[in-house]
Amino acid sequence: MLQCTAVTLLPPDAVLRLTAPGADGPDDPEPYVLCELGTHDEQHAAYLRPGRTPDSPALWFFWTDSGPERTHRAESTPWCPAVLRRLDSGLVRRCALFDHHPASHSWDVTDPLGDLMAERLVSGDSPEG
Repeated sequence: MLQCTAVTLLPPDAVLRLTAPGADGPDDPEPYVLCELGTHDEQHAAYLRPGRTPDSPALWFFWTDSGPERTHRAESTPWCPAVLRRLDSGLVRRCALFDHHPASHSWDVTDPLGDLMAERLVSGDSPEG
């Protein structure tokens, strides 16, 4: 399943919360976020920052619509408990999305542009071609 292409600007209060003293986030967060879910018909979601421990709820930004009709909220949400186990290789992957997310788990979401960029970085090719 392809990744959702919805993008939105973070409201100023969310940026302030991310940069507040004691916040476990980046020093200079991006002013916009991209939906991390697979294609879907429900609210969009973007991961903002981790919890205090790997199993603690993480801060996510949720939004619907765009423009003046947009509704949004930022909240700490538990991680999805789903785990992918590959018996042939012993690989164990946790879903990197929030609990009760719509659509597919993170391991089923593909981002063709991100994959192309990662391939170029690994091969040593410059982004300009």
